[in-house]
Amino acid sequence: MSSRLTEYITTTLGRFAAEFPSNRLPSEVRGRASLMMLDALASAAGGVETALAVSAREAAASLFAGKAASAWYSGNSLSRVGAAYCNAAATSALDIDDGHRGAAGHAGGAVIPAALAVAEGQDFTGEEILGAVALGYDVALRIAASRKPERIDHYNSGTWAAYGAAASAGRLIGLDTAKMAQALAIAGAEAPVSLPTGASKRMGSTVKEGLAWAAVTGVAAAERARAGCTGPDDLLDRDEVYDTAAMVADLGQEWEIMQTYLKPYACCRYIHSAIDAIEEMRRPGADVRALTVEIFPAGLNLQNQPAPHSLEAAQYSYPFCCALAALQGSDALRPMRPSSLFDRRVLELAGRIDLRVATDFADAFPARTPARVTLDQGAGPRTLTIHHPRGDVANPMSRQEIEDKFRVLAEGILPAAVIANVIAAVDGLARDGATPLYAALSRRTSLNPPDLAMAN
Repeated sequence: MSSRLTEYITTTLGRFAAEFPSNRLPSEVRGRASLMMLDALASAAGGVETALAVSAREAAASLFAGKAASAWYSGNSLSRVGAAYCNAAATSALDIDDGHRGAAGHAGGAVIPAALAVAEGQDFTGEEILGAVALGYDVALRIAASRKPERIDHYNSGTWAAYGAAASAGRLIGLDTAKMAQALAIAGAEAPVSLPTGASKRMGSTVKEGLAWAAVTGVAAAERARAGCTGPDDLLDRDEVYDTAAMVADLGQEWEIMQTYLKPYACCRYIHSAIDAIEEMRRPGADVRALTVEIFPAGLNLQNQPAPHSLEAAQYSYPFCCALAALQGSDALRPMRPSSLFDRRVLELAGRIDLRVATDFADAFPARTPARVTLDQGAGPRTLTIHHPRGDVANPMSRQEIEDKFRVLAEGILPAAVIANVIAAVDGLARDGATPLYAALSRRTSLNPPDLAMAN
């Protein structure tokens, strides 16, 4: 038990999420929340026709029937928890949604679908929605980043992203401090329980990191707290598990959403430094004689299958992603297509990549995910080290790059006019309100989508 004598941490965070004045939200934080929303909607556009997202919508039609909120880009309506579930599944499907170094995972894949599902059809201003998103990020990321490394047995984001979904939903439905604290306690107690890293040899399933169910858990926790349900409100006051002082330090002054990274490639963030290095050194069309990839120790915890059985498994494979980038360029990961899983040249190269740990990267993670790549395409080996991949806080992507990411991911899935409407609606959310955004998201807009199903 923490030595804090005044109140439980759920109450401290609950007060922050429930009572922080909207007019005190810094403009740069509101702008960052807008950028995260645009990135999430881009990620969902790319993922909406994957097997993960399609199966989520089909199941939700039975499990979460209703007409309260939209399953983005599909023309379908569901209950609020159903929409949060489907949209979180689509957002996280390609593993191209935002992340955070300290948390070592993704907040936006649960927080933004939860917030937008709760707000749809309600009388919220755009600024209120963006504020709820920023507060949800802060709560989730503070909790995740304060975990003590020795007590972390996996980095699946759903376990802690549910706190952020509950905070965003609770803010929008008007929970007071006491009920917000209970919402956080409920969400934390009932968040998805994920297998420890390495417990399964089938990492490439459509369960992924539990973000879809985290969104459901958060929305349900807020509603249940409003109805009088209670949770174990001391669950964060465990000094053996959390750095409790860090969790609540500088609330309302330092915003964790400002420390989020964005992803240009549809694969685990661990792998991005290696892809950046390969992209800078490769000579298109030249054979690859040898490829060595030196990484930080945690990178070996990925399954790293040279011949992955699905797109999801490919997203967690250094050898496959690096071989694909070396032979076809980084655009082949924006996103990966099922046909790449059967490309004999890619599979052959993936099978002979030398993947090893670099001793000088031993203490890099989670603050950094560096890679040192040595590539030989016949003119002698060349070596490049990348410490901060594209999209990191130290190497940021611009808003224009996120708009371009949207267009690339949605090509062949959404009409250009719809993409433009979503981008414009997010840009104008604080000024024009949410009606244009929901109008763009709620219509069936899919064209003839590319094959994004899992390989068998």
